[in-house]
Amino acid sequence: MRNGLIGLVAVAAMALPAQAALTPGTRAPDFTTQGAMGGKAYRVHLAQQLKKGPVVLYFFPAAFTSGCNAEAKMFADKVDAFRAEGATVIGMSADGIEPLKKFSTEHCAGKFAVATASPAVLKGYDVVLATKGKDGKPRVISNRTSYVIAPDGRILHAHSDMSPAEHVNSTLAAVKKWRASRG
Repeated sequence: MRNGLIGLVAVAAMALPAQAALTPGTRAPDFTTQGAMGGKAYRVHLAQQLKKGPVVLYFFPAAFTSGCNAEAKMFADKVDAFRAEGATVIGMSADGIEPLKKFSTEHCAGKFAVATASPAVLKGYDVVLATKGKDGKPRVISNRTSYVIAPDGRILHAHSDMSPAEHVNSTLAAVKKWRASRG
């Protein structure tokens, strides 16, 4: 009975969304990295992006995987709604810039930037997820966590769930709420 109960609790815990470590009000770590949009590489600096308005920074495990492809398409489909609220969308993963250049055209439709997250960025945003690569060796990727960051650099909203389904809706709602509070 006890083992069955422990197993049931473990399964239930895996079904619940993970909690993001950076809570609202926390200062978002600044970073500069390589990004791509529409297949073109360029420098992405969070502080520069925040000068334009809030940033939706979403971390995804790996380009060209089914969940990440679907999530990128969902963000691309709603990018005009984010822009209407003054927000910039940036996707980040531990992938290198070359696959992200291709991913930015094929799955992001050239509508928003995707950038490479260094181990320090992954750790700073508490999105490190250890896994095994196809070769069986340990590989560090990010979990699926989306943040909305206010122009002052503070976290407004965090959504962490390995399912991509609610990331776009929850971040867009948070941006709209922030915009409404600004008058």
